[in-house]
Amino acid sequence: MILPVLPFPVIDPFAISFGGFGIRWYALAYIVGLMLGWRYVMMLTARPHLWRNDTPPFAPDKAEGLLFMLTFGVILGGRLGFVLFYNFDYYLANPLEILKTWNGGMSFHGGFLGVVVGALLFCRWNPAPKLSTADVIACATPFGLLFGRIANFINSELWGKPWDGPWAFVFPTDPAQVPRHPSQLYEAGLEGLLLMIVLALVAWRGGLRRPGLAAGVFLIGYGLSRTIVEFFREPNEGLGCVIKPLGECLQMGQLLSLPMIIVGAILIIAAMRRAPA
Repeated sequence: MILPVLPFPVIDPFAISFGGFGIRWYALAYIVGLMLGWRYVMMLTARPHLWRNDTPPFAPDKAEGLLFMLTFGVILGGRLGFVLFYNFDYYLANPLEILKTWNGGMSFHGGFLGVVVGALLFCRWNPAPKLSTADVIACATPFGLLFGRIANFINSELWGKPWDGPWAFVFPTDPAQVPRHPSQLYEAGLEGLLLMIVLALVAWRGGLRRPGLAAGVFLIGYGLSRTIVEFFREPNEGLGCVIKPLGECLQMGQLLSLPMIIVGAILIIAAMRRAPA
């Protein structure tokens, strides 16, 4: 057996507890990510000079309504996406387990589709330009990704493949009890922190004057980050290799990320062809 290199930190799954109830780190990560994203949206929309024709897609006080729509989209879409994409047979046999979100099990790609639906409804009811609204959502999303992946690590879920490197961990939920890649932290760094910095540079250096540019950068950035990390991440139970083009095994997360990369490239090309105004 490979000896562990780093001990897994002993962290109570409850960030706040009282009696037999409490708030788990998993739920707190979503709350903090959404709150920070909401404040960031208000910050960006309060600066007209960042936007095309000095006109933000909506007033800062509308950010609260956008947060409301996106919160439901993330939760419902994320959970349904996980059920449909990753463990459909299990949840078909145990439908009540679908409601137990505190046990983990959220799909980013499902949450992304939920956000798209929520954003389209927000644009229709306000109204607001769709591409610029997508840009401001894209700039705020990495906050949730950063904290969500850290919560995955604390939850000891979605761990990586076996590895005997210097920062390997033995996760307490791993039946094999072997050192593994902390793939959750890889995703937190790439999808969260790095993508946040890249999108901030795009937003604050004139990129929001080209509608669709920030959204395209986000889609490509997330898609590539997820595709890279999946090579170090253990496949979801019961899935393994989804397809095997050219002899290389692709997991579900990589397969679902491919359309995001394609759409992101289309948005960037279209945005760069527009005058920045």
